[in-house]
Formats: sequence, C-alpha cells, structure tokens
Amino acid sequence: MTVLYFAWVKEKVGMSTETLTPPTDVTTVGALMDWLTVRGPGHAAAFADRSLIKAAVDQVHVPHTAPLAGAKEVAFFPPVTGG
Repeated sequence: MTVLYFAWVKEKVGMSTETLTPPTDVTTVGALMDWLTVRGPGHAAAFADRSLIKAAVDQVHVPHTAPLAGAKEVAFFPPVTGG
C-alpha cells in the first residue's frame, strides 16, 4: 500500500510517501498508526497525539477504526481549519 503524509505530518516523518506492506494483523487505520510509530523517531513524533491526525483510505475520509482490507492508499494529515 502507498502511505501518504501531508503538512506537519510529512515534516515529522521526513517524507511525503512510502510504499509499505504492513503485517497481516494490521487491519485498521489505528493499527497502521501503531505499526508506523515503531518505524522510527519521526513516525513516533508524527503519531504521538493521534487526536490531531485525520486519515483517508483510497481518498475517502475515515475514522481511525476504519478497516484497511483492500486499501491501496492511506493518507495522514492534520485537521483543516478555515475561516
């Protein structure tokens, strides 16, 4: 799957995209975030406060409990505010 990072998430992780094959027990967006956290200090910093992270699976906004089955792309980004 392709994992995309945007805005300050990208800054902390140190890259905008990765192609990854998570273990089979990583079945939700939240579990993917858990798995990514142990990949290094940048990932750990980016996912330290998950309440600040929004996600999309195959370009559809989803909660952290959303399943990953069949997902080709997961994106992580901060909430967007407007004014």
